[in-house]
Amino acid sequence: MSLPRFYPIFDSADWIARALPLGVRLVQLRIKDRPDDALRIEIARARDLCRRRGAILVVNDHWRLAIELGCDFLHLGQEDLDGADLPAIRAAGLRLGVSTHDTAELDRALACKPDYVALGPVWPTILKPMKWHQQGVEKLTEWKARIGGIPLCAIGGLTPDRARLAFAAGADLVAAVTDITLNPDPSARIREWLETAP
Repeated sequence: MSLPRFYPIFDSADWIARALPLGVRLVQLRIKDRPDDALRIEIARARDLCRRRGAILVVNDHWRLAIELGCDFLHLGQEDLDGADLPAIRAAGLRLGVSTHDTAELDRALACKPDYVALGPVWPTILKPMKWHQQGVEKLTEWKARIGGIPLCAIGGLTPDRARLAFAAGADLVAAVTDITLNPDPSARIREWLETAP
């Protein structure tokens, strides 16, 4: 299964609405600490935006709402896996991506038969505090050897220049968050990403 190579992650449907007309075809909606009603509205809007553009929406964490709203793809971190009902997720037809940081987490992820595996942070990240400082591109090569045909996503501290290194090391797709959202010209940066990861 192949996925688009550029995978931006946003915290609102507004960001997704900005990105899709530029050519983004795979996007994650990652919203933390919002009430269910607000989440439902954002996820439904993002779902509809992506469907109109023929793009893939990945919902981070909120698996019950993803099922309820008929979404197609879910991303779970290791902590999210603890409370997730994987049989219900699979019965709903949701594809699944899983975050990993070390070999134990990779083994756990592979047991879920994921549709992609994410490794991070490949470079230091400012997005959130993590006990893993920097995995390095060498670990991408190691992970790819272990997971074979499952798509590998590099995340954490990515820029377009670093994305080239990640691809060379074995990543199939690259995720970006703050490199876009904190950029003074996010639209131009998205276009640069799309040229780097067509």
